[in-house]
Amino acid sequence: MLRLDLEYDGAGFRGWAHQPGLRTVEGVLRDALARLVGHPVTLSVAGRTDAGVHALAQVVSVPVSSALPCGQIVRALGALLPDEVAARAVADAPAGFDARRDALSRRYEYRLLRGPDSPLRRGRVHAVRRRLDVPAMEAAAELLVGRHDFRAFTPARTGHVFFHRTVTECRFEQRGDELVLMIEANAFMRAMVRTVMGTLLDVGTGRRNPESVGELLTGAPRSAAGPTAPPHGLCLVAVRYRAGAG
Repeated sequence: MLRLDLEYDGAGFRGWAHQPGLRTVEGVLRDALARLVGHPVTLSVAGRTDAGVHALAQVVSVPVSSALPCGQIVRALGALLPDEVAARAVADAPAGFDARRDALSRRYEYRLLRGPDSPLRRGRVHAVRRRLDVPAMEAAAELLVGRHDFRAFTPARTGHVFFHRTVTECRFEQRGDELVLMIEANAFMRAMVRTVMGTLLDVGTGRRNPESVGELLTGAPRSAAGPTAPPHGLCLVAVRYRAGAG
């Protein structure tokens, strides 16, 4: 069993999950690994990122029958993968390790640019020109911490059947001219972080009050929450496992 730690620019992909006829991160990685080890592979991923979302620390597990050293696999993947995807590390994992099932939490960051335009960060930050009430956004973000029904924060037409998630951290940090949302949970649903961000931006621009965010957490429909923020400001930055799990 191998553990791969990936970094990728999601702009040119239709998300993580393989889709016939579409360019996905899973698709290019699966093809590269199969070519390298000489047999078809099945991947398990910690976080199925949406189209256009980036990853700094994605984790993938894959059972292989090849005896290639991990260092050689890293170098070979560097030649086989497109420039937007890199295997930052490859390691032998314990038998039975599953990057998705064994993950305790996933951590995302969503970056807002509040200053002048930044050409070099254009694909990494969401520029917001309107004045934001940051204390109100911080108050609303605090309400999301805990175990809640987050069905208002994922598309109404979804494959999810269970909508409760446990958010352990949801707060903002000012980094120079960027306002960064840091959110960690045991798991996320499709577009959940982006809809959280869109809803918090509604609070920041005065379209809704902070208390209304708490009212969304008891099974409210998707239409009650805010818009889905653009994908390019979002990045998966960490996956946490218990010691020895991976």
